[in-house]
Parts: sequence; C-alpha cells; structure tokens
Amino acid sequence: MFALVTSTLATPLTQPPTAFINNDTHIALLNQNSTWTAGRNAFFDGKTYSDVRHLFGTDLIGFAGLEHVTVGDAKYGVMDVPSDFDSRTNWAGLIAPIRDQQRCGSCWAFSAAEVLTDRNNIKNKKAMPVLSPEDLVSCDKSNMGCQGGRLPAAWNYLEKTGIVTDSCFPYTAGDGTAPACTTSCADGSSWTKTKASSSYAIRGVANMQKEIMTNGPIQVAFKVYKSFMSYKSGVYKKKPYELLPEGGHAVKIVGWGTEKGQDYWLVANSWNTNWGDEGFFKIARGSDECGMETMGPPYAGMVA
Repeated sequence: MFALVTSTLATPLTQPPTAFINNDTHIALLNQNSTWTAGRNAFFDGKTYSDVRHLFGTDLIGFAGLEHVTVGDAKYGVMDVPSDFDSRTNWAGLIAPIRDQQRCGSCWAFSAAEVLTDRNNIKNKKAMPVLSPEDLVSCDKSNMGCQGGRLPAAWNYLEKTGIVTDSCFPYTAGDGTAPACTTSCADGSSWTKTKASSSYAIRGVANMQKEIMTNGPIQVAFKVYKSFMSYKSGVYKKKPYELLPEGGHAVKIVGWGTEKGQDYWLVANSWNTNWGDEGFFKIARGSDECGMETMGPPYAGMVA
C-alpha cells in the first residue's frame, strides 16, 4: 500500500505511477473543493497509472505548419452560436455510440473514424454502417497503430485512402497488437472505402462551435492528467498541482453548454460506457483546458 503525500494545505499530490487508479482515498481528496465529481471507473479496475500509459498515444502538435485551417466567417458566414448544443439530439440516431479502444493506443483512430461515421450519417440523413478504426490502426502507415498517431495524418489517410466499414474490418487490436492490413472483408462484403473530400484544422472556440453545428462532431486531442481518469460527472478541470501530463489523448466533441456557471464542451471518449458519464465527459470551454482547443489541433473533414 502506498502512502499518499499531502501538502501543508492538505492538497493531494499527483499519485505515483504504481498507485491504483481506483483508490478511494485519492478519489475523496479529488472531490474536495472541486468543480467536478471523481469516482471509481470500471474501465480502470485493478489498473495502476503505469498500466495504462499506452492509452495516451496521440501526438499533440498544434497549428504550426498546417496548411488547411478554418478562417471564421470566410468559411461559415455570420452565424449565431446557441448557448448549448448536442449533436445527439440535433441529429437523433445518427451519432455513433461510445466504443472501447481497450489496451491499444488507438484513440486517434477511434475518434477520427467516429467523426467520419457521424458526418456520413448526417450527409445521408440516415444511419450508415459504422466505419472501421481498425482500418486506420492497421493500414495507415503514416501513424503508429497501437503506439499512437496524429490527427492531421489520420485525416490525410481518410481523404486520400478512406476506410471500410467496421463489419468489413472489425476491431481486434484491443490486446495492443494490430492485425496486418488486409484488402478483403471479414464479412464477405465488397472492399468499399468511405473517404473524406476535404480535411482541415479548426482554430478558435467559435469556429469549433460553428463547425459542429454545421457539419457534425469534430476530433480533438488534449493532455491527460491523472485526475482525469477518475472523472465521473461535472465540468472537468485539471488540479492546479498537476504539472506533468500522462500523455495525449484524442476524442470527439459532440456539443457544448453551461453547468453551474461554467461553460463546457460535451465530449465522447473511447473508454467504454463504464467510464465517466456513460462514456462522455464535460470539460471547461473557452480557456483551452488541457490544450483541448489548440493541441491536436481540432480537426474534421467533409465526406466525399
């Protein structure tokens, strides 16, 4: 059993790598004077922080050097942004459900495939087949499979090559080992790719909101700190004493709102429905919390 060290102000320090994530003492300390609620998440049962570092494989690169970046009203026109928005109600039945990347650092592939799935559904105004994150993990050689990836590179693959359906190339990399790239479908269907016709980074909170309400959810990446793994509800902010992140993580923003005076993003994770708020979380909006609004950077594309 490890000893939890506290400061003279009774503020908990970040847990050591060998500590179990679902530790009641640490969770109780996280809930002191907090804007959000921490708790046990079954996704991390029996796991230490060292055990799960492989999950955070997204390379956080920012906007520098990117060619295609949204430019506000020149792209969207003058739009009124509502105080709250949820893609799940705006496009009911067309937003992909929460999934589980398991023990593979494939968050970059899941969030990209889910955004393209959602936008394909929205474009066709009906639920289309779910698209395959495994295609990205196994076949996108510009990224590193279960060892991580970059959002712009993933969208370049979606634009240049595209991905097949999930039933054609099911996800089997959950043990941390990606299968070889293939060109034949596991379900016997035709090897047909869905592509992005364009891809682009999105600069600024208002542009992120306009992009979501116009075209659908977007992909983002952010720095994960230890406290985030214990999130259950409320508007997440990292603790002031957390200085070093565990790594980068990619997810899908589906909307936004305000709770108890705090503006937030509504985000879909890929850690199953037994993590967080049935797989979703809220994180502070407008202050670039954990780099959510700049690192990654926010990315999306249109369906061909």
